[in-house]
Amino acid sequence: MEYSYLTDPGKVRDHNEDSVIIVENLNQEVLLAVADGMGGHLAGEVASSIAISHVGKRFKELGSIGDKEDAIRWLQETVSEVNVLIYKYTTEHPESKGMGTTFVTAILTADFLLFGNIGDSSGFVMKKGKIHKITTDHTLVNLLVKSGELTEEEAKEHPRKNVLMKALGATTNVDMDIFDVDMDIEGIMLCSDGVTNMLDFEQIEKVLNEELTAEEKVQKLIQKCNNRGGNDNISVAYLNKGGEAK
Repeated sequence: MEYSYLTDPGKVRDHNEDSVIIVENLNQEVLLAVADGMGGHLAGEVASSIAISHVGKRFKELGSIGDKEDAIRWLQETVSEVNVLIYKYTTEHPESKGMGTTFVTAILTADFLLFGNIGDSSGFVMKKGKIHKITTDHTLVNLLVKSGELTEEEAKEHPRKNVLMKALGATTNVDMDIFDVDMDIEGIMLCSDGVTNMLDFEQIEKVLNEELTAEEKVQKLIQKCNNRGGNDNISVAYLNKGGEAK
């Protein structure tokens, strides 16, 4: 197993509101997570940092995540804790009112693979050299596509394509989508929308199929996003199921 993660402010933003982590617990089970914060007065940075640091710390301390049902329950409980922490911060710091963060995560054990997400940061798997998106974006345009009011092509250029319908810290309660994923895969990739707004799936797939280390793949994806304008913060977490961790 080999993995790497990196975040970059991009070419336009003067600060980075993304946070990203890959961490192993005491049983060598792995958690990947990406959060893309939002809100004025640097509040987005705070929200994403709260999410990633809390989830990462909790996971690292585990002897084992347990079975699949235990893992689902742990994810729901831990994300609810994060939601409370962010919401509490906004009540104590009125200038940060309206802050929140997307959150996408994957947990890989010897027996199962789970994905979870809130917002529009994305989770993918590589299977037989092809990339497959696992998560569903919680955006206004995605709702309109599902209802038939917009086509996929119209959604890509829609002026409100980044309007979120769900985010951590936005309300007192949070409902995260959780996906039980086939383990017959070559790799896992999580990213913020700074990647998916700059690169199409074929471009991402091409990089992940190259004979590169996990670290080099992550760096190349970020470089490609910046070469195309780097309009947003860019975060990638990538795990290859073969090789050694680094």
